[in-house]
Amino acid sequence: MKKSVSLAILIFSFALSVFGQTQPMGGVSTGEAKTYTSRRTVGVVDANAPKVFEDVTGNTVLKNYLQVGGDKSKNYIVETTSGSVAIFDYDNDGKPDIFLLNGGTIEALKNKGKMPRSALYRNLGNWKFEDVTDKAGVSNERWGMGLAVGDFDNDGFPDVFASNYGTARLYKNNGDGTFTDVAEKVGLNIKGWFTGATFGDYDKDGRLDLFVPAYVDFDLNKLPANPADFGKSGTAGSSFCLFRGQPVMCGPRGLKGAKDRLFHQQADGTFEDVSIKAKVTDEGDYYGFAAVFVDVDDDDDLDLLVVNDSTPKQLYINQGDGTFEEIGYASGIALNENGREQAGMGLAIGDFDNDGLVDFHITNFYDDSNTLYRNDGDANFTDITFQAGIGEPTIPFLGWGTSFLDFDNDGWKDILVANGHVYPQVDNFQWGTSFAQQLLLFKNGKTDVKTKQTRFERIAAAPNSGLAMAIPARGLAIGDLDGDGRQDAVINNIDTAPTILRNVSDNKNHWLRLKLVGDPAKKTPKDAVGSRVFVTIGGVRQRFDATSGGGCASQNDQSIAIGLGVASKIDKLEIRWAGGAVETIVIPKVDRALIIKEGKGIVTK
Repeated sequence: MKKSVSLAILIFSFALSVFGQTQPMGGVSTGEAKTYTSRRTVGVVDANAPKVFEDVTGNTVLKNYLQVGGDKSKNYIVETTSGSVAIFDYDNDGKPDIFLLNGGTIEALKNKGKMPRSALYRNLGNWKFEDVTDKAGVSNERWGMGLAVGDFDNDGFPDVFASNYGTARLYKNNGDGTFTDVAEKVGLNIKGWFTGATFGDYDKDGRLDLFVPAYVDFDLNKLPANPADFGKSGTAGSSFCLFRGQPVMCGPRGLKGAKDRLFHQQADGTFEDVSIKAKVTDEGDYYGFAAVFVDVDDDDDLDLLVVNDSTPKQLYINQGDGTFEEIGYASGIALNENGREQAGMGLAIGDFDNDGLVDFHITNFYDDSNTLYRNDGDANFTDITFQAGIGEPTIPFLGWGTSFLDFDNDGWKDILVANGHVYPQVDNFQWGTSFAQQLLLFKNGKTDVKTKQTRFERIAAAPNSGLAMAIPARGLAIGDLDGDGRQDAVINNIDTAPTILRNVSDNKNHWLRLKLVGDPAKKTPKDAVGSRVFVTIGGVRQRFDATSGGGCASQNDQSIAIGLGVASKIDKLEIRWAGGAVETIVIPKVDRALIIKEGKGIVTK
């Protein structure tokens, strides 16, 4: 295994110690869920490292939540991928709330038990949360696979789309603390295995549309070979899947893929399947995991990026006439720099080099690096993973959720990655990896103006910090949960409780947080998805995109979080609204959260 950090200052640990494993099953329990521990972890711990994140899960009611991902032995691929999370302010009180989407069991699918319940936690402030799942009516009780937030009906309250293995839901926010599943009513009859959806107004009519990637055409009546049966009498000639010679669950390779779907929202609020008409039919039946509507080529309409597992990534460029052209190979984003397809899982969206163009970070399977794509303009991308310093450090990890975030508010976007294996068997062998893994945090070293090179440095984990712990992570979401201007994180972990990380980084940098409110009469969706914000400070121009989805089938808080460094004033703040209007906003003071309405500037509510 290659090392990418100096052993003089870091302890590189492939076998920290031997722990017991606790993987309780069930739904939202009444007692505290046990913390998952693994025999080993892969990562670095530095006694001199500053503490960036503090694990505060145990002080919150979220410690009682239990994410269920099938049987703990993970005999089938459907048992390995659940664990989505969304941070969003469902009640518009200015405090971001947390929604955890639960998984399921094979037994429940066969009507031999109940599906576990998802959970919505209302943020009461001061790191106190209230479980409002029953009141809100969002327990789902289906095998959840993905979350996306968007105000599809433009009433000012964020709605939630939940993709499932089975039948999807569209939770309409009623504005009174409750939600109603209206999926069937509005024409979103989505059944199968769908994952990381994204809302976006691709035809600029002021109404959000919905794209939903599909993963596998998984048939319960035709299950792959069960690794637990390997070597048993009567299995001779059966086709088992192996990982380093050991029987493991099968997939996705060798399993049948499924078709992605694009739904256009019509004037009456119903949705029409326009996948074929719009030319996003996914002819290869790739294994879709994450997606985002975002303006890649800066022509003021939304394009579409789809991250696929074990198959090429797809980039659909909006043609402005209701159709898209897929240019994944031509753009350089379908494959990595070696011309290889990768097992993509998570997707981060952001302008990491502050050149005004949106870039992407994508997580991949173990024994392969994650991938950092730099946008060179005109929808052309370059894989700069290894030259940017995030190649070798990510190889021992299996990446899931990821996000760009400016953890220290210095004005440069950093990268956070949630990791965890899919094969519990790895804990039984000395393979240099483990089922539970550390988070990875990469600090942006800023871009050299002359060479246009960016270097990221892995931040070592301080002992007993949020970065030091090993967790079987899946979904990751970012948001300022306590309103102190520093971005916090929530990770949904398979087979155990979630992880709530408070950002305790010691920095004196200034910040600004914006909630954008669009005007549908001006063709901007009410939640401003598709809008872009440009902030100029001392010659450095940052870009921020208002997006839905991304991550790993999860949702970041949709507020625009801006790090200002040592600057106490903003030279220029420009908003390019999704409907086409451009506004320059004067910011009187920083270190605060503001609401900006299209055409009205800064408002109080």
